[in-house]
Amino acid sequence: MVHSREAESEPGLYGLTRTASSLLTHFICFSFTLFVAFLSKPGTSWFSWHPFLMTLAFSFFMTEAILLFSPHASPIRKLPHKTKGCVHWVLQCLCVSCAVLGLAAISYNKHLNGKPHFTSWHGLLGLFTVCVAAAQSLAALPLIYHSLAKGWSLAKLKRYHAASGLITYLLGSCSLLLGLFSAWFTASVREYTWYLSALCPALSALIIMNQVSSAYIAKKRQQS
Repeated sequence: MVHSREAESEPGLYGLTRTASSLLTHFICFSFTLFVAFLSKPGTSWFSWHPFLMTLAFSFFMTEAILLFSPHASPIRKLPHKTKGCVHWVLQCLCVSCAVLGLAAISYNKHLNGKPHFTSWHGLLGLFTVCVAAAQSLAALPLIYHSLAKGWSLAKLKRYHAASGLITYLLGSCSLLLGLFSAWFTASVREYTWYLSALCPALSALIIMNQVSSAYIAKKRQQS
């Protein structure tokens, strides 16, 4: 009798945990972006736009775009899947737009100061991530306009998109983490604040990985 009660309570506890973790991710991505905005003070210099726009792109817009499909904490979970897909794509386009502008800001700032471009791991990975994110957004068009997917299985395209999207998100999270090692950020915060900041993209990445992998496993079970 005890075992049956525990079995019945597990789904509720699991759902509560998933809801709490998704809500935590909403809070993290918003708070971290706000914190970087406070530190960088966008508009005070060309450089100031770079950390703000990149964090806005990969910590806020991309995270929120993925959380739209969360069955536990999506702000539009009651809307049709097609509507969610369109909103997801808009947020991804905003992510890419901010990332491109952030990349342009740091490139112009380096040009003004006569410094070489893309010489660090952060710079190289950031450039690669922006390119991948742009390609990911373009590749998603057949999922919105099905007429573009002639000869392709939509089910397979969705799986490929989910997998490549997760890789893109992890690349963005790694780029943000590498940015925290920059001279600007380490000089702007204290040691304990640095660790708390590093925890934000790392924890968000773990929760997003769990959401995407759980959704894939659930679909496989439905198909089997």
